[in-house]
Amino acid sequence: MSAQSPLHPKALRYLTAVAQLGSVQAAAREVSISASAIDRQILLLEESLGVPLFERQPRGMRLTAAGELLLGLSLRWRADLNRTLSDIQHLQGVSHGQLRLAVMDSHANGLMPEFVHTVATEYPGVVLDVEVVNTDDALRHLQDGDVDLTVAFNVKPSRDLHIVSTADLPLGCVVAPGHPLAVQKHATFKDVAAWPLAAQSRALAIRRYLERRHNWLLEEARPPLVTNSLQLVKSLVRSGSHVALTSELDAGPEILDGSLRFIPLRDKSAQAQTVAVVISANRPLSRIGRVVAERLGAHVQAYLARVRSVRH
Repeated sequence: MSAQSPLHPKALRYLTAVAQLGSVQAAAREVSISASAIDRQILLLEESLGVPLFERQPRGMRLTAAGELLLGLSLRWRADLNRTLSDIQHLQGVSHGQLRLAVMDSHANGLMPEFVHTVATEYPGVVLDVEVVNTDDALRHLQDGDVDLTVAFNVKPSRDLHIVSTADLPLGCVVAPGHPLAVQKHATFKDVAAWPLAAQSRALAIRRYLERRHNWLLEEARPPLVTNSLQLVKSLVRSGSHVALTSELDAGPEILDGSLRFIPLRDKSAQAQTVAVVISANRPLSRIGRVVAERLGAHVQAYLARVRSVRH
């Protein structure tokens, strides 16, 4: 590589735009510069590195393996820049910054709206970018540097992850208030198997837990519905036509408004799940990011306590 390397932020920005938009012309419109200037920067990068970064195809530009590596560098650099700017602002006494969160579908209509309101009130300079994904994708995004923190289920200890806080989530059966099981203080897997079960798909952590430890239930109950939508599951349960196995956190809003009842499972083989607020152990989080992560952990605990107070 030459002494004056073309591997600088502007060149990486152009490469990222071409990679994401698929052509030099589209990238030029996005960054408001001529297509020839972008093409020249990419050619300089390729000449300096000694490898092609794109495959020039009739329908656009496609990254090579080397280009994929450089795109990853560009995205990490941009994320690190945002965190550094947040730290600088914090040193100036300003709690500003952008934080990227990955959360589960079950958090989107219960836990997170209240938390977003809390952050907006207590830290008005913080912008939250919230993406709804499953646990596997959330942890992958965290390790790849695409998000700053996540709330995820059943997180296994790892040297690449730092768990800010965790809480147990006992497994239970959720039913409509008028369902025969609603009057019981506890239920068993046999009780659940006697009713039509709205089952989550393998995209959700609860389904994989059930397959590992209680697959007989799925076989015996022969769920008439399997879906990756928690909202559909809860809608069917509210109608009284189905029951579901889930946690208090998943059904929090409905437990609070009285439209669903949570019946704890009293079964020796029923193992509690966990929910954790997690950040990367390999990348520093901005100071305001750490404050928000700890605030989120406290919010999860307080939300669960409120849901449980209604149930009891």
